[in-house]
Amino acid sequence: MTVGILILAAGRATRFGADKRLARLAGGRSVIQAMLDQVRASGLPCLVCLGVNDTDLADRLGAESVRCIHCSRAAEGMGGTLAEGIGHIPGWDGAIIALADMPWVSPATYLKVAARLSTTDICVPVHGGRRGHPVGFGSDFYPELKSLGGETGARHLLSKYARQVIVLPVDDVAIHRDIDVPADLQ
Repeated sequence: MTVGILILAAGRATRFGADKRLARLAGGRSVIQAMLDQVRASGLPCLVCLGVNDTDLADRLGAESVRCIHCSRAAEGMGGTLAEGIGHIPGWDGAIIALADMPWVSPATYLKVAARLSTTDICVPVHGGRRGHPVGFGSDFYPELKSLGGETGARHLLSKYARQVIVLPVDDVAIHRDIDVPADLQ
C-alpha cells in the first residue's frame, strides 16, 4: 500500500502577522524547511499545497525536488486546500494530512500512521489521551475529502466515521504543537 504525506501550506497565517512558513525557528531553519526535513526523514512521498501566489516558495521548494501544487481554492480555508490537494494525489492508497505549521512531528510518527493506515480507515495519532496531527485517510475517503470547503477541514469525518477511526498511541508530544504566534517559534 502506498501512503504519502499531503502538506497543507497555503494558509494566510493571519494570527501570526507574517508568513510563518518562512519564520525562523531557534536553530535557524525556516518553519517550512524544518517541517519538510521531518517529512523527508520518514522516506514517504510528499506533496505540498501552496497558495496561488506562492511562486517564490514553490520555486525554492522545487529546487529541492519537492513537488508542489498551487491551490486556487486556498482562499476558502483549510477545507478548500485539502479538497484540491486530494485531487492531485498521485495514486496513493492513503494520505497523511500534515500541517505546515507543525515542524516538530517526528518522522517515526509519520511512519506509524502510514503503517497502520488502510484504504478503509482513518488513523489519528494520540499522545497523553489527546488526539493530534497528522491524520491519515484511506483512499475510500477521497471522494468526501474532495468535496470539502471552508475553514473546518475534515474534522467532521472523524465523527461521521467513528467506527473506522483508528486511535494510534504515539510517543510524540509534537502532535499537539503548532505555530500560531511568533512566541510559538521557541
